[in-house]
Amino acid sequence: MDNQLEPLNPKKVAFIAVDLQKDLPMTYHPYPYATITENAGKLARAFEQAGALNVFFKVGTTDGKDMLNPIANRSMVAKGAADMGDRQKFDQLTPELDCIKHALRITKHQWGSFYGTELDLQLRRRGIDTIVLSGVATGFGVDTTAREAYQHGYHIIFADAMGALSAQEYEYEVNYIFPFMGRVRKTDDIINAGWSE
Repeated sequence: MDNQLEPLNPKKVAFIAVDLQKDLPMTYHPYPYATITENAGKLARAFEQAGALNVFFKVGTTDGKDMLNPIANRSMVAKGAADMGDRQKFDQLTPELDCIKHALRITKHQWGSFYGTELDLQLRRRGIDTIVLSGVATGFGVDTTAREAYQHGYHIIFADAMGALSAQEYEYEVNYIFPFMGRVRKTDDIINAGWSE
């Protein structure tokens, strides 16, 4: 696979980070959470310096009733509510993203970042046609956001600033799903592609 990317146009691209919040009590694969947030922070700083758009999503709830909770074999709402503990700490972006001054910050109540949010509206108002996508978990928030972006006609670059709940989930998404929707690249390859006029 050729990892070479053309220079990115800062007026046409946005960096989207999905659910990179403080004190997430889960283990991610293949990278530790600290590596995921470090890479996301590098991308966010590069986008900010270039004048490109950063969009940071966090999943949040007022009382749990605004979250999806279908009948299923496993419930993420119950687990999420139990794991939230101190909501004041959980309901914040990681420091690597929170320090970025100019970014859209959007709260969502489901896996995907398009449904029920202003994301598509804000991207189209700015003439953005390409997104660089990162976040957790690879098979949930990232995958759902990617499918929504693909169906809306956006070009997608998947950064390695993401993590899955298992190694198998990550490998499946990165090797069998994401290549059909966009390009999978390393953080440094995206940053080193540079910027067009």
